Amino acid sequence: MLSVELHTHSSLSYDGRDPVELILEQAEAVGLDAIAVTDHDEIDASLEAVERAPDYGLVGIPGMEISSKAGHVLGLGLERAVQPGLSFESTLEAIRDQDGLAVIPHPFQEARHGVMARISRDELAEGDAIEVYNSRLFTGRANRQAERYAKSRNLPMTAGSDAHISEMVGQAITRVDADERTADAILEAIADGRTTVEGKRTPWRISVQQFAGGVTRRLSHVLKLFR
Repeated sequence: MLSVELHTHSSLSYDGRDPVELILEQAEAVGLDAIAVTDHDEIDASLEAVERAPDYGLVGIPGMEISSKAGHVLGLGLERAVQPGLSFESTLEAIRDQDGLAVIPHPFQEARHGVMARISRDELAEGDAIEVYNSRLFTGRANRQAERYAKSRNLPMTAGSDAHISEMVGQAITRVDADERTADAILEAIADGRTTVEGKRTPWRISVQQFAGGVTRRLSHVLKLFR
């Protein structure tokens, strides 16, 4: 079983802080086998992480967190960025056009762009896997909802730290029963449902820091758009 981190953000995300190097150092330090850097609507740092991961004894999985009209969708196994602002259905199609895997993160956390604010439960089942444990939780209710839903629909389940600072990489991991220690084998095993999830809550003080930093950077990002 491989220990895989599927949901992290670098400084390329408007609300991320750290460069790829620090993320990979942390992943190595906590004993991960593989990692996906999934920046908001950006893929360059993820592709850099894929190239540099072997230097840290890691498998790099290319991906990004895409802002669909319904909310956030993780695209894993991508070679190029998927356009934000598409419908939920079109976002899934764009990911699959690259033979990628569409994982739906924190679907029931509507305040954090979870898709269930805008799609039906049947539409949610169109995803390839459901993130059932997101480390940035408040009460854990949304995670429990996601797990119950995934089990009821027999959908593959994943976990992710949703780290926006390097120290939180590895807070939540997906154990993957992959045939080989490669990105393709890991994604194939996830699609087949050969996973278990483990995780612990991001400490409150860290969550507050990430949120505060994200608000500041988000405002800066918006202001740049209107200059």
